[in-house]
Amino acid sequence: MLEIKLARHDGFEQIWPVIHEVLRAGDTYPFVPETTREEAFHLWMEKPQATYVAVLDDDIVGTYYIKANQAGLGSHVCNCGYMVRASARGNGIGRAMCQHSLDEARRLGFKAMQYNLVVSTNSGAVKLWQDLGFDIIGTLPKAFNHREKGFVDAFVMYQWLDKK
Repeated sequence: MLEIKLARHDGFEQIWPVIHEVLRAGDTYPFVPETTREEAFHLWMEKPQATYVAVLDDDIVGTYYIKANQAGLGSHVCNCGYMVRASARGNGIGRAMCQHSLDEARRLGFKAMQYNLVVSTNSGAVKLWQDLGFDIIGTLPKAFNHREKGFVDAFVMYQWLDKK
């Protein structure tokens, strides 16, 4: 059974292989494939408001963070980043983490969630985010330098959370 729980700094050793694998591919995240463990720790564990792990059979198979997308008057909109180990993809882990993050965002008082750079060639993620209520609100032409495909478009995706 999949469990999603708050990550602890001392658990980063189990998170790092997931991050390293995803970044090394160079096809979904703007962080360079050569991102070091120390840089990843700062980006994934220290900068966000909170970081979570998806655990299956005592193994970390995914992780996500949540943080304010902007400071001050834009801080009611959050941003999340998700990573799933390649061997665990296609099993609903990304969906479960996104649903968890939507609940956490509301619990933390955020009114909206925005993804700033969804790589257009990452069709699985684009479809999943749309299935979970996100709209493509903008296209950034050639905004992502895909490791294999060169410059490709990226989408800004958004969902208003406060249904009042």
